[in-house]
Amino acid sequence: MIACLERFVHENDAESKPDDDVSSIRKSLDLQGSIESGGKTGIAVKDFGGLYSVRPLALIKPSGAEDIARVVKAASLTTHLTVAARGNGHSINGQAMAEGGLVIDMRSTEENHFKFLTVNGSPYIDVSGGALWEDVLTRCVSRFGLAPRSWTDYLSLTVGGTLSNAGVSGQAFRYGPQTSNVTELEVVTGKGEISVCSETQNPELFFGVLGGLGQFGIITRARIKLQPAPDMVRWIRVVYSEFEDFTRDAEFLVTQKEGESFDYVEGFVFANNDDPVNGWPSVPLDPDHEFDPAHIPQAAGSVLYCLEVAFHYRNGDHPSIVDTAERRLLGRLGFVRGLKFQLDVSYVEFLLRVKRAEEHAKANGIWDSPHPWLNLFVSKSDIVEFDRTVFKRMLKDGIGGPMLIYPLLRSKWDNRTSGALPGGEIFYIVALLRFVPKGPAVETLVAQNHEIVQWCIKKGLGFKLYLPHYKSKEDWKRHFGNQWTRFVERKASFDPMAILAPGQKIFKRIHHNLN
Repeated sequence: MIACLERFVHENDAESKPDDDVSSIRKSLDLQGSIESGGKTGIAVKDFGGLYSVRPLALIKPSGAEDIARVVKAASLTTHLTVAARGNGHSINGQAMAEGGLVIDMRSTEENHFKFLTVNGSPYIDVSGGALWEDVLTRCVSRFGLAPRSWTDYLSLTVGGTLSNAGVSGQAFRYGPQTSNVTELEVVTGKGEISVCSETQNPELFFGVLGGLGQFGIITRARIKLQPAPDMVRWIRVVYSEFEDFTRDAEFLVTQKEGESFDYVEGFVFANNDDPVNGWPSVPLDPDHEFDPAHIPQAAGSVLYCLEVAFHYRNGDHPSIVDTAERRLLGRLGFVRGLKFQLDVSYVEFLLRVKRAEEHAKANGIWDSPHPWLNLFVSKSDIVEFDRTVFKRMLKDGIGGPMLIYPLLRSKWDNRTSGALPGGEIFYIVALLRFVPKGPAVETLVAQNHEIVQWCIKKGLGFKLYLPHYKSKEDWKRHFGNQWTRFVERKASFDPMAILAPGQKIFKRIHHNLN
């Protein structure tokens, strides 16, 4: 196994000579899994964003936590080797890459854990950090009639990957992000130690890893809260011409008690034109639905807004119960009458809705194109100004993909985790999810993202990047604000040599003195 790694170094870089790094790895590793060349075209050199290409020394496919611990310990015995955990490669800015380092393919561990258990009468599932959420969903529903409470919109992401950020979707207003719905983790720290942690056991590690961007440990197992899974979902979209009406209704819905609102609340912005990607045709839920622009008020501006909601129900529920609940909730909303679209689908089909978009994008050859995405959290106090400048002016013609916007509640997030949020109880997630062809347009859109962020900074908006990407320590300090000191202290405690997650570019590897 180790001889293979040495061969990779020689074959893939003719100018390389065995150095302390490779020598230490050769002596230290005794893996049950496998090692592959970092190569120039393998999965470890790229990610979904398609904006960066970074060549690692090798790709490790571990059999479990013990292999990962050996890799990290071996890296700690070298002068400058780093280790990055790669889930399903859905980062946008190279966050899961390790130039000249070791990339751990967490997907090789996906079957290591899948165990149902009951704790104090409540159901949980122990799953591997390398498992995909879509597999967790289908297995939990089919075997137990249960499901996790909080999701992401796209479920072909790993459990460890989303928990290292936050994990948000239209259920987060009620249950919080995915980081608020996990009670125990098994983690390999930057010291190469395997630790089990929870709110009461190693709590500093537990809360540090949640939202910690991979800086303190690699999640190898997570214990996730479950609840009874509904059978069906009534999926509804309604259209607004005025941003103030849209935000008023969205905020009303997310602040109601359980049972007095929808089970899912999201929203998006779209261009007020007939463009098939950016305009009216992007709103209907079914090909048989038709968007009639005659209903749009004449005073409407360059962009419109769609509130997307869903109501869960059981097969045994009488249709009148669902209809009555829908009418009661929608009757209080100020959307444009005549621009309502609805569809009844199974719960699993609803949660896998983006999978259909993925299949369509792959068929059209755009799934593997670059994705210069930008995700932000913007405070309620500044969201009107953000809409006025960014949506109505800078992005009024659309972005070639969804422009999501919907409110979240700070009280549903645990402030002990490492995630950074803007001030105020209500804040909005804004996700600019572009799909663009390769070429000069990519650089232009990356520059536009930078322009939006710089405008937010200049105007003093209360905002934070979600899935953050910064290049300087000063930017990271601003991002974490008064949480920066705690973040640095956690790094010193759990990854003192800054071995983990080098692609985040937060800390520089501390050289180990081998003498």
